[in-house]
Amino acid sequence: MLKALIFDMDGTLADSDPFHLRAFAEFLAPFGLTVDEEVFRTSISGKSNSLIFEKLLPDHSLEERERFADEKEATFRRLAAEMEPLAGLYELLDWADAQDLGLGIVTNAPRANLDHTLTALKIASRFQVLVSAEDVARGKPDPLPYVTALERLGVHASEAVAFEDSVPGVQAAKAAGIPVFGVLTGQPAQVLTDAGAKATLSDFRDAGLWDHLRPRRKPAA
Repeated sequence: MLKALIFDMDGTLADSDPFHLRAFAEFLAPFGLTVDEEVFRTSISGKSNSLIFEKLLPDHSLEERERFADEKEATFRRLAAEMEPLAGLYELLDWADAQDLGLGIVTNAPRANLDHTLTALKIASRFQVLVSAEDVARGKPDPLPYVTALERLGVHASEAVAFEDSVPGVQAAKAAGIPVFGVLTGQPAQVLTDAGAKATLSDFRDAGLWDHLRPRRKPAA
């Protein structure tokens, strides 16, 4: 029996990846690094800041890389002053509320970004459980963030569904035992299914998603 929906944040609640790409490109340009869509997709998407900056700026100290990450995220929040939810998100959240399902978010992003995004999307009060970078010792692709969300929601992995747009995110949810849908905002469908997604969707209006969630008719938009 389905008891909870757990969402990644960036690229899942909203197509925020273009803002992150711009923030990384702007921040890393003075270091002589160019960030385009290919670099973002292969070296950045879904990964924790610690891993990203360790790979991209390996000659800098840990303390410097931590400061760089904070500065990059501040750049993101400046650029992403306004965001739109992924199509169908509000309807899905309303349906989940009507079914008395638990709602959680699991993200590798810092809490400041999570608060910013939830406020921008006007959904800050909709989720019972929030797991951000500060809440766990290890980020995705480790399953710990999802295991933590399951524990806080009080549900078993088989009683939840996860939504992820990145390879590390899909891998984390799958490793935690949660069926996961891949959201096609940044990666090709084959990449996400190869990582372990049971199916992919362009947005939350996808008929296959609703067929999985319930046998009853889809709620009116």
